[in-house]
Amino acid sequence: MIAANFRTATAADIPALHRLIERAYRGDSARKGWTHEADLLGGQRTDIEALADLLADPGQCMIVANVGGALVGCVQIASAGKGVAYLGHLSVDPEIQGGGLGRRLVGAAESAAIEAFNADAMEMTVIRQRTELIDWYCRLGYSLTNETRPFPSDNPRFGVPKIQNLDFVVLVKAHLRNDV
Repeated sequence: MIAANFRTATAADIPALHRLIERAYRGDSARKGWTHEADLLGGQRTDIEALADLLADPGQCMIVANVGGALVGCVQIASAGKGVAYLGHLSVDPEIQGGGLGRRLVGAAESAAIEAFNADAMEMTVIRQRTELIDWYCRLGYSLTNETRPFPSDNPRFGVPKIQNLDFVVLVKAHLRNDV
């Protein structure tokens, strides 16, 4: 297990956050990890402006994991209202994926969602074609709903599709307080 320190991200973290997220999701660097979007999407995963907006929004935060002063993981939580929080941007440096850091980041996000947003449930969206990731989240107690949401295929700010028919499935963990 990787020993990491967790804290809330600040604006000073934005350049390192951007590098981490892009490295974890896109391009050849992402292929070093066990799960990525490199075969589904090209282009960027996010941008500096979106990360700055996220960190400036009191209804959201980003938890980061540091090892030896290096940012190696992150996860976003946001208030979705009515006792529900949203989990997004889960990223672990591809060189160290599979060591339990992702699982610990999800646990930290669930705890923070309870504390920051008084959440009882956590929701997320995952690209339907990422079945190995969906299975992993299910092992962490998340359940697929019957809901799907469209992927913004026509907006290169979220990536350039390499395949057709991308969409999101919605997963929910309904009882955070029993698990944390």
